[in-house]
Amino acid sequence: MRKKICMLGASAVGKTSLVKRFVEGIFSERYLTSVGVKIDRKTVRVGTVSVDLLLWDLNGEDRFQSVSMRYLRGAAGYLLVVDGTRKETLGRALLLHQRAQATLGSVPCVVVLNKVDLAPTWEVQDTDPDLLAVGARTVTKTSAKTGTGVEEAFLHLATALVQV
Repeated sequence: MRKKICMLGASAVGKTSLVKRFVEGIFSERYLTSVGVKIDRKTVRVGTVSVDLLLWDLNGEDRFQSVSMRYLRGAAGYLLVVDGTRKETLGRALLLHQRAQATLGSVPCVVVLNKVDLAPTWEVQDTDPDLLAVGARTVTKTSAKTGTGVEEAFLHLATALVQV
């Protein structure tokens, strides 16, 4: 089974770092802005089903967002990434979620609160009413830097995709 999933979120929330950690098992302190889309692939096992995930890492820059929404077409689901240390990224994520729903309809979505390694400086909590308004089945806390929760976030989405 092959499934296209997209990484959505504001700029610098850690989308690229999460994909890199998940696919390659590494983290880089160097920040590189994604332009357009970068596609990676990883196969995971959900029970007895092998799922080939095509990971579309979309840029988070506002000026490219109209282009990015076109990249959503054909996606079976998406990870909505919020930087826990920056409250404004939650507002951006909510807007992207609405746009994704308008483009894709009701597909599985996992909300990812990233940068849990910086939890003492968090401005967003998993009980935030705006976050709960997304209505995702799963909200996970991750750290691309330490690897905490990364595999689980992608597996939650893969599991939801198999169940659809």
